[in-house]
Amino acid sequence: MKAVAQAHTNIALIKYWGKRDEALFLPMNSSLSITLDRFYTTTGVQFCKDLSKDIFMLNGELVNEQELAKMTRFLDIIRNYAGVQEHAIINSTNKVPTAAGFASSASGYAAVAAASTKALGLELGGKELSMLARRGSGSATRSIFGGYVEWQKGEREDGSDSYAKQILGEKEWGLTILSVLLESKCKKVSSREGMKRTVETSPFYSGWLDTVEHDIYSAKEAIRNHDFDQLGKVSEANALKMHATMLGATPPFTYWQSGTLAVMERIQELREEGISAYFTIDAGPNVKVLCMPNDEERVRAALLHMSEVEDIYSCHPGPGITYLPESTMRMDIGY
Repeated sequence: MKAVAQAHTNIALIKYWGKRDEALFLPMNSSLSITLDRFYTTTGVQFCKDLSKDIFMLNGELVNEQELAKMTRFLDIIRNYAGVQEHAIINSTNKVPTAAGFASSASGYAAVAAASTKALGLELGGKELSMLARRGSGSATRSIFGGYVEWQKGEREDGSDSYAKQILGEKEWGLTILSVLLESKCKKVSSREGMKRTVETSPFYSGWLDTVEHDIYSAKEAIRNHDFDQLGKVSEANALKMHATMLGATPPFTYWQSGTLAVMERIQELREEGISAYFTIDAGPNVKVLCMPNDEERVRAALLHMSEVEDIYSCHPGPGITYLPESTMRMDIGY
């Protein structure tokens, strides 16, 4: 009862911001993302009858009790789904610079969902697997698939119509996504708290919801036509609208820092100079920049000259879930 799976992170071009159901991780709006080739999580899961509790190791270290409790809650969902009671050893390795603020929860929970269901002998399709991964982290539902992915918000109260689907394969349209690491401090408001506060108190939030479906349509049309400028424009505008909702919250907050604004301004200057590049920003200070591969080096060089920029990671559309031989990850951790 063991399996190893690998999942990649994703960057939302049309953002997921706000839940309609906190327990089921059901979103207020649909979203659209690109799965990234460079950042990923490899996870082995082994169910054992003689374990009295779950054991969770991340990058060779036992996690703290809070993280273990979150993982056990997620595995309980999978155990209930499969009709089993055995606890598990989870051994994960992150190839994601989490200390730099690049979220690894999407790849992490997608990998656990895939490895644990495989270890239990469940042969799930992408739809069912994405619905399970969603229960660990909303964005994990998108990391089940590679390339360009849409997460449908759904309408049903039980979440049975809220899942992800691939709209274009990773090899069908090559873009560059530059993940720009800034000199930044720890954010004071978590993504979960930020979403909740915005939904409950921001008068701007209804305006956000009124425009998201149009943004999804425009982004899908751009992807279908390989229209980079259309995709860049709608992605940048969507990110700005999401962050604007936070300024209307009570109390107001922002994830931007001085370096965030500086990179945004530099990208706008590059466009004025004739280089097609656009930015997007998640719930944090770091900036992701979209450009075509033939502009990658020029954009990268321009940003690296900025004092606010610590490093830049070049990413491209990456694959969905892959299963690896059991021998690729050792599970003998003394139990």
